[in-house]
Amino acid sequence: MANPLDTAQAAGDTTISQEILDALTDVKLPRLKPKPIIKEWTSAQGWKIPLRRSHVVIVGSGAAGLRAAVELKRRDVEVTVVTQSAYGGTSACSGSDKQTLHTANTADRGDNFRSMADAIGAGGAMDKDTAYIEAVGSGRALSTLQFLGLPLPVDRYGGVLRYQTDHDEVGRATSCGPRTSRLMVKALAQEAIQLGIPLFNQTTAVRILVSAAPEPRVAGALCIDPGLRTESNPHGLLAYCADYLVLAAGGPGELYRDSVYPRNCFGSLGLALEAGIEAVNLTESQFGIGTSRDGFPWNLSGTYAQCMPYVYSVDEAGNERNFLASYYRTTQELVSNTFRKGYQWPSHATRMLNFGSSLFDLAVFREMQFGHKVYMDFNRNPVAVPGERAFDLTRLEPDVYAYLEKSGALLDTPIARLKKMNPLSIELYKQYKVDIEKHPLLFAMNNQHMNGGLAVDIWGQTSLNGCYAIGEAAGTHGVTRPGGAALNSGQVFGTRCAEHIAASQTAPQDMVQAGAAIQEGVQHIQSALKEASTLKPSAIKREVQARMSDAAGMICRADQISSALRDAQQLTQAIREQGVSFGATNFGVTQALQWRHNALASEAILSALDFYVAKGGGSRGARAICDASGECVPLTNEGPLEDYRFRRERAEDKDEQIVLKWVGSEFAVSIRTPRELEQKERPFFERHWPHFLTGSIYRAGT
Repeated sequence: MANPLDTAQAAGDTTISQEILDALTDVKLPRLKPKPIIKEWTSAQGWKIPLRRSHVVIVGSGAAGLRAAVELKRRDVEVTVVTQSAYGGTSACSGSDKQTLHTANTADRGDNFRSMADAIGAGGAMDKDTAYIEAVGSGRALSTLQFLGLPLPVDRYGGVLRYQTDHDEVGRATSCGPRTSRLMVKALAQEAIQLGIPLFNQTTAVRILVSAAPEPRVAGALCIDPGLRTESNPHGLLAYCADYLVLAAGGPGELYRDSVYPRNCFGSLGLALEAGIEAVNLTESQFGIGTSRDGFPWNLSGTYAQCMPYVYSVDEAGNERNFLASYYRTTQELVSNTFRKGYQWPSHATRMLNFGSSLFDLAVFREMQFGHKVYMDFNRNPVAVPGERAFDLTRLEPDVYAYLEKSGALLDTPIARLKKMNPLSIELYKQYKVDIEKHPLLFAMNNQHMNGGLAVDIWGQTSLNGCYAIGEAAGTHGVTRPGGAALNSGQVFGTRCAEHIAASQTAPQDMVQAGAAIQEGVQHIQSALKEASTLKPSAIKREVQARMSDAAGMICRADQISSALRDAQQLTQAIREQGVSFGATNFGVTQALQWRHNALASEAILSALDFYVAKGGGSRGARAICDASGECVPLTNEGPLEDYRFRRERAEDKDEQIVLKWVGSEFAVSIRTPRELEQKERPFFERHWPHFLTGSIYRAGT
């Protein structure tokens, strides 16, 4: 069957047909092959446990995990992928108006990787070598995806089309449309299937296996596959013995009540913390406007805001309110900052000041606090601020007018402007039975991404020998990051961890040690699950999500964080002492263990926040640290918002990272300085080629 994109291009037609819209929004993913039969079992704590072996096991089947799998297999390394829900994570199910892949801008005169690294780490608290690695690796990551068939847009000379995104002053963003990451998953999954990589669906990692001697090293993972439940294996446990483990299961999306993550995205943060793996920058997350996962969860960045819809709220009595008019002084200021939410999408504390674009976010947040519902209406232009002139395209601020003029989108209505700039964004919602051409769109402020995560070195290896973390599981980002940098990071470190594993000369796992780890792991799970426990996963969920949304969200109150931490600590202690009850459904045991992990992840984040705030840390990134003695007060059209007075970020905090590690029954918290880029001399071909040929580049200190 001909590719509709190729057909249109050959015909010289610039009209975007329904066939093209469907190809880029209704993305079908390849069918997985059946699971191979089990040939080996082991006994542990009285249960008969199926056993599988692989040199490398990857946890997670998103874009990062599949990239690592493909790169490993190409290097003739035996690799297996296990996943809770193939094609059910953020890569396959999340996105934005034209979801961004951040990469070097090579379409015109090339790029400067040092400058790009500076931009990636501009928010502070990021390892400088990691930023440079992501900059240098971005071109290779992009070109490989193009080779695999990712339809990135190019001009007639082959230059990839670019645009500006958040925290991006150069224009290093590119996109296939709202389904960019899903198209990445499709391309990589097709390659993985072609290469014969085993992918085990509905197989959830619940315990990292660690061998103790001569030093702690990963030995594999215990998983749950409900299809394996028997009388001798009542929870459906499955042991994977592996020499290397790659954690690529995404972020802890279930931590927040107000979240744009797909449902049941637990990630592997709690799983790894429980194994004693260090985490870094857990104070840093992203929050932004989006539609709720109660319907179709999606980020409302880019052209959804740049078309300047009418944003209003509805109270309990059904009264409509032009609430933004209470915040911005003029109609021009209101609509221009609505536009700027497109490329300044994540909430940012400093942009709440001086009538900036994140005052929009604070306004939406407050409406939610009042119990009001907030909508975007794409069929009505913004309503004027009282006493001000009506909306007028000729009175936009210069940067807004110039963008719309270049886009050919100086049109009469928001829906006409959106259709001109990005018809895919309209089509996407239609596929989920939401027609924004006819009806207003309900939206909210949501948790969207964790910038922190597991601490890794320049190859993606964690503090546990043989265990790697990539994608959102890894804490490779600093306080802020350019839009799309997360997709790029997953591709770059998916490749680098594969290179490092393939170059490592490690003897096969000692099966005596692995057997002991399996025994310990099964015993741990048996003690963690108690049918008679009064602690139910549903109750843990309600408590954790409420606490994280109310005390550790976009607005944090300095005087409430310590109390929230104490409550989190009491919960995890009760879980350790009483265990968690579990239901009789296929996934009851899995969810019980995952909420145990999420409770621990919640305590970790609050521990980091409490440590940061207690030593005087201020507002940065997406979080505003509200404090009655703070230096900053958001101003509105109706006066200052004293209740949201917040601390200013301290410059010295940009040069520190907060590191956590679970030790015994509490988190040890420390500070470290971000790594520098230790490139003392400019590489010289003849001198440095032997380092590559001998593999010394993969060894520390070389």
